Amino acid sequence: MTAYSATLDATAPAEADPSNPTYVEMIETVISSLEEEGTAMVSHTQEGYLWKFGYGSAPEVFVQLTGLTDDDTLTVWSVVGELPAGDQAALALKLLGLNWTTTLEGRFALLNGQVVMVTSRTLAGLNPAEVSRSITIVATLADDADSLLRL
Repeated sequence: MTAYSATLDATAPAEADPSNPTYVEMIETVISSLEEEGTAMVSHTQEGYLWKFGYGSAPEVFVQLTGLTDDDTLTVWSVVGELPAGDQAALALKLLGLNWTTTLEGRFALLNGQVVMVTSRTLAGLNPAEVSRSITIVATLADDADSLLRL
């Protein structure tokens, strides 16, 4: 399992070329239209790009690009909450059921002892509306699902 770092350095967004935006420019444009003002940070490493920002009542939404080719992946996730110490088997069954019935393109997952809402897809054919939808679904469902962790 990949361990994601939540520590990012703030950098200025790249200047977009509206006639032929790159995946990075497209994502930065979408994030700038959705973020709570002044919350966006980006990190660029050999592993790709990682953005962190606040959206609505979700304090942290993460967007990751594994690279810049059509075969690379866009992943969006937000923390729902800490994995409760209670009946984890019951929680797992509940989350699996919700993955089928209520999460649209998102899904519940575990990451570093936390329950997260996540969606992922390859970059081929990606457009700004899909990026915005992915962010909105993940942030909204993560915020709405925090009560599920109180079993």
